[in-house]
Amino acid sequence: MSTVSAHVALTLARHIDHVFGVMGNGNAYFLDALERSTEVQFTAVRHEAGGVVAADAYHRASGRLAAATATYGAGFTNTITALAEAVQAHVPLVLVVGDEPTSGPRPWDVDQIALASAVGARTYTVGRADAAATTVIAIEHALTYRVPTVLAIPYDVAARDAGPVPGAPEPRLPDPVAPTGEFARAAVREIAEALAGARRPFLLAGRGAWISGAGEALGALADATGALTASTALGRGVFPNSDFDLGVTGGFGAESAMEHVREADVAVVFGASLNHFTMRFGDLFSPGTRIFQVDIAPTATHPHVGGYVRGDARLVAQAITHEVRKIAAEPADWREAVDVAAARGHDVGDGLAPDGRLDPRSVAARIGELLPMDRVVVSDGGHFIGWANMFWPVASPDRMMMVGTAFQSIGLGWPSVPGAALAKPSATVVLTTGDGGGLMALADLETAVRVARGRGLAVVWNDAAYGAEVHLYGLKGLAEAPMRIPEVDFAALAAGVGAEGVVVRGLEDLERLATWVTEPEASRAFLVLDCRISGEIVAPYQREIIRVNS
Repeated sequence: MSTVSAHVALTLARHIDHVFGVMGNGNAYFLDALERSTEVQFTAVRHEAGGVVAADAYHRASGRLAAATATYGAGFTNTITALAEAVQAHVPLVLVVGDEPTSGPRPWDVDQIALASAVGARTYTVGRADAAATTVIAIEHALTYRVPTVLAIPYDVAARDAGPVPGAPEPRLPDPVAPTGEFARAAVREIAEALAGARRPFLLAGRGAWISGAGEALGALADATGALTASTALGRGVFPNSDFDLGVTGGFGAESAMEHVREADVAVVFGASLNHFTMRFGDLFSPGTRIFQVDIAPTATHPHVGGYVRGDARLVAQAITHEVRKIAAEPADWREAVDVAAARGHDVGDGLAPDGRLDPRSVAARIGELLPMDRVVVSDGGHFIGWANMFWPVASPDRMMMVGTAFQSIGLGWPSVPGAALAKPSATVVLTTGDGGGLMALADLETAVRVARGRGLAVVWNDAAYGAEVHLYGLKGLAEAPMRIPEVDFAALAAGVGAEGVVVRGLEDLERLATWVTEPEASRAFLVLDCRISGEIVAPYQREIIRVNS
């Protein structure tokens, strides 16, 4: 018998290779069909939020559509924070869930369509006669609009016979947005002329540029104009030549590098929304900088933008380069005059902070020296996010992901690990998390250890506090007791699920990482570094937030 759930599983399996989630009454038949009749790999997590997070991380690391699954009611409501993050971060995934019967809600049912809609996710509900077609529509919506969709299977139809699985059409996806039309072509020429005449041209790229495959085109434009380059936190590594790249802009950027950005007379931004963190709360560029933006949003996304082209970053970069070459101006010599390597440097601290605990800058710098080059960094949310972003460079944007920051959430770190590990099966996956977020996500510590095994490493920044709140609201004189956490032994917690835990109280304790990276992956355990850091060292990006909120 081919059930409605089987129609969903078999149709979805044509477009994905991984599903993450927790089994329950509402998705049991779906998972049975997935396991028995498809080649899709199901990875069990221990909390429903973790299923969505793992699928989110899988997409960010692979670029491929991923799926998560949960049961109805309490299983679905557990996914909401992770679902909101995926919406805010424009992550296409399909969340397959059970739902109330078609006859109406039971006492334990909730209005799942309304809940999903509240965080920006559309729900498609399958029926006995249209399950395959509805599944394709949900996939098409997710990929077209780069958002998660919810695919709901009502409880009373999940096991009903639906007959043979019908042939379903392939999802139809829109072509990249080309800069066509008189106004777009004129704007492209204006940008080309501005870059060709600039003395200090600058190019900034975000994750949107990476998604469009614009790296090579942006490299060509930088060379044609003599521009210095930089990226957003989620776009790092998009430019092919790091010799003239100032690193990450905003609070994660080095102060000297940001001073050079303010010297630019013309700046062109590709595939970046220019949020207030990237823009340093309005201070990234100087008032005299002519700023142009290229994006697929309907209009410019920041008031400082003076010229806008709606289009795919790769296509527009190619068009601008073509116009620049027609002008035949000599590239600017600005970037040859800048010591880029020195400008990217950060203060590495003094080993120990005045309170006798570890300086997190020194810890991060030393870990950065020891990490293998083939790595993927996944970050939870919290004050500590600055340290990895400042000291652990990665090769490309699909190797640095911050699941939770779009929705300003913490507690999504541990389940990010399995998604990244399965998407990048040869890389070492490095989690950076705080003690607050690490405790919140503790259910999927076991999942991270089980899936990543000897390719997994977690750095827990343990300051016995919600550090961001202490630095912002503690300074304002608010009661700090609710911001404090009793110091937790994460090394012992890790050992309980089969990992190796090391308490790091001095830089010499990091020598275990130095030996760990030399051991064969098959014989070493997942490593958790419980770093007992000082809460007195404030990350530069946090100082910017404090300044704005003071």
